[in-house]
Amino acid sequence: MKNILRTFVSIAALGTPFSLCAETSSRIVETPLELTFLTGNSNYEFDETWPVEQAAREMTGIHLVLFGANSDDAPKSKSLKNMLEDDTVPDIVGARNLKPFVNEYGPVGAFMGMNELIEKHAPNLNALLKERPEIRSAIQAANGEIYYIPYLPDGKFGRGYFIRQDWLDGLGLKAPENVAELKQVLIAFRDRDPNGNGEQDEIPFFARNWQEMLRLLTLWDGRSTGSDNRHDFYVENGVLKHPYSGENYKEGIRNLSEWYAEGLIDPEIFSRGSKARDQLLSENLGGVTHDWFPSTSLYNTSLKDKIPGFKFSALLPPESVSGRRVAEHRRAQVKPDGWAIGYKNEHPIETIKYFDFWFSEEGRRLSNFGVEGQQYEVVDGQAVFHDDVIHGSEAVNAQLWAVGAQIPVRGYYQDYQYELQWSNDIALEGVNLYDQGDYLLDEYLGVALNEIEQSIFDRYWPRIQSHMLSKQKAWITGKSDVEKDWLEYVETLEIYGFSKVMNMMNSAYKRQYEQG
Repeated sequence: MKNILRTFVSIAALGTPFSLCAETSSRIVETPLELTFLTGNSNYEFDETWPVEQAAREMTGIHLVLFGANSDDAPKSKSLKNMLEDDTVPDIVGARNLKPFVNEYGPVGAFMGMNELIEKHAPNLNALLKERPEIRSAIQAANGEIYYIPYLPDGKFGRGYFIRQDWLDGLGLKAPENVAELKQVLIAFRDRDPNGNGEQDEIPFFARNWQEMLRLLTLWDGRSTGSDNRHDFYVENGVLKHPYSGENYKEGIRNLSEWYAEGLIDPEIFSRGSKARDQLLSENLGGVTHDWFPSTSLYNTSLKDKIPGFKFSALLPPESVSGRRVAEHRRAQVKPDGWAIGYKNEHPIETIKYFDFWFSEEGRRLSNFGVEGQQYEVVDGQAVFHDDVIHGSEAVNAQLWAVGAQIPVRGYYQDYQYELQWSNDIALEGVNLYDQGDYLLDEYLGVALNEIEQSIFDRYWPRIQSHMLSKQKAWITGKSDVEKDWLEYVETLEIYGFSKVMNMMNSAYKRQYEQG
């Protein structure tokens, strides 16, 4: 069963793979070339001793040297804006959420535009961007130039609904098919003591990130976001909208507030924090959640001895009030993370060839799986992790981070096969379940704003979003009433500049994707 699912998921759930060019050699320079590298605003401090980095040096001849490592007056990592203010720009900058920064400062000369470099010297990247023009549109600046090479995730499905199947079975219930049935199941979880301890202590719906509760808005045909980022804009019929402004949103919030007041949603959902999943499942209290397939399914293994009969199964998204069944969360196609070339770089051709290496077959394997012979072996042309990696004391991704693989401050293309190898049967069954229907919604890939557009966004949006989120929490927790507040809420958004922002964002969106 597991092998069948792996084969099915690897074909069906990844989408169309990119065609990578065949390189006869990954060597870029004969004499080793050092390029300075800075990771600004990142949790991933670059380590020159990473086995992955050492292997890349051997393959390419390019040696990344931590910027400032041999200098008393330049730090190892620093604020990106401070870097520009001090004019201490390294050869390469890598960071989380790098895209808006380089797309703002690249056009004024702080970073090198890479369009011509990619066309002439980066065959793998060039082939990718021609095969997937939406990727090019997503990463380019307002002037059409590319200033950063992104981290590209792989796969389709990330998070989904999970439900206590053993509780359903014990209560003689079936998996809910729609929003009405889901509410009845949550009521049963609240009232009928499914954990059997004689107390009414069950938490019907919980989430370790409170924003995942907002996925329930889709049950009333609302939205919580349109991308991998929280509270983001979304695309509908080619028009950019925001989820916290329409009638469906109001209806969804009204129902969420009722569910919260009735004890169907964790009363501590805004405060319990990231340990909620561990706590509520290990204490046999949690019923339904929305979370990542691989990590959530692992509780079936870790809790099987502690909680006899424990079974946490993927649940197909229930149908909404209008009969729609949607999965709002999908793996991002493009991340704003990656790396860029500083304007002082004296070796741009070698640098773009180095960036391109990570999109070659050798480079992609290295960035995803680690070092051959250490973390994996090649079997029938595929990288296969060693057993001690799959069954190690640490999570596979943590082991890979430790050796310099799966690092998002590097521009690279992820390979979903790395995750499939440590996903258990329940995770694979869940992904397969979600892949049987056309449930995924279109992804908003972001826009690059020009100077005038950015000034409009910076002037109005922070205040608008702050008001949206403060009212949202007040409505859900019952401190305020969405029905009574709605007209005033809409008027306030307008006073704060909501229409100005939406008109500007739609203009930028059309420019980027209709002409990109």
